[in-house]
Amino acid sequence: MPQALAGSPASAATPDASVQGPRRVAAVTYDLGDQAYRLPGTGEPVEIAATVHYPTDLGTTPRPLIVQLHGWHETCADREAAAARAAAELAQDWDAYEAASRKLFSWPCAPGTRPIANERGYDYLGEELAARGFVVVSVRANGINASSVSGDENASARADLINKHLALWQQLSASGRGGLVGAFRDAATGKPRRVDFMRHVDLNKVGTMGHSRGGAGATWQAADRHKAQWPAGVKIRAVMALAPAYNVMTEDMAAYEITQTPVAVMRGTCDGQVGREAFSFAAEATARSTAGFHQVAIPGANHNYFNTRWSPESGEVAAGDDAGHDDGRPGQCTEPGGSAYEPQLTEAAQRRVGAAYTEAFFRRYLTDGKRFEGMPTGKR
Repeated sequence: MPQALAGSPASAATPDASVQGPRRVAAVTYDLGDQAYRLPGTGEPVEIAATVHYPTDLGTTPRPLIVQLHGWHETCADREAAAARAAAELAQDWDAYEAASRKLFSWPCAPGTRPIANERGYDYLGEELAARGFVVVSVRANGINASSVSGDENASARADLINKHLALWQQLSASGRGGLVGAFRDAATGKPRRVDFMRHVDLNKVGTMGHSRGGAGATWQAADRHKAQWPAGVKIRAVMALAPAYNVMTEDMAAYEITQTPVAVMRGTCDGQVGREAFSFAAEATARSTAGFHQVAIPGANHNYFNTRWSPESGEVAAGDDAGHDDGRPGQCTEPGGSAYEPQLTEAAQRRVGAAYTEAFFRRYLTDGKRFEGMPTGKR
């Protein structure tokens, strides 16, 4: 199993977000509506909603901001539809399968059907990063998941969603005004909660983390070609692509090329949805980079366990273990169709390892210090 990274002390210039121990953490949400805007071209509705983890003591030094974006997954917790889809798959009744899938991938969800809070699947990461001094915004993208956009258009839509949230934070941080004023609610109780983020968030030090198709979206958003779309005053300093689904994108590498921003790609050896091409795609996209490129393979990790809502222990609709298994190899896993087996990590163990690498990466590139010189570097 990969070990947590260690390295030299961080620069004293930014003690709040690097060398101090864990801090107390709080969480709020904001939701500007399930149909806050419409996708260009299709007119399909997309929400503006997120969960925010932050240190309860924001201190006097503006804190780096990390934006997290989930990938493609069911949007509506319709158990009857999930059961009907499973039955239709067994019967190979593809019309019934598609009908059930439309209920699971709709937006907004039907009255009485609870939305799946896909963005809450990274609460463990938000808590860990906030305890180390970061403000962490996990964005919901159910409207994009339910939309008809695909391929590079899907990555572009996700990048645009990141930028919309960053624009709201730029307004709030700079002036205490804008759409987020009065929008925060306690993440546990849902009651209104006032949090003064004005001048406490450093938009010149932003990191992004995208999982699955969210990883493709984060890469697209940070690409050289798309920097002009960043909100004024925003600077992306680091990109973590977590099991990025580049396999559903095109080969237009120029649209993903990043030459000045550090990039890390991480995936498990038992990932049932994203293959090793994630590393080669990212290596090609950063081939001319003057910044860091890192790749991390976690033995025994799958795709879904990085998101708690997609993992079986959550009991959530459509959660599952996507790793490949063999009845003759209990407790082991591989890539579906693969022949190399590893002991499979538990949900909790996979998240601990993933969180350790994610924290190390963002601490290195968002806190002005070379704290983790031991980060593994991808070979080109």
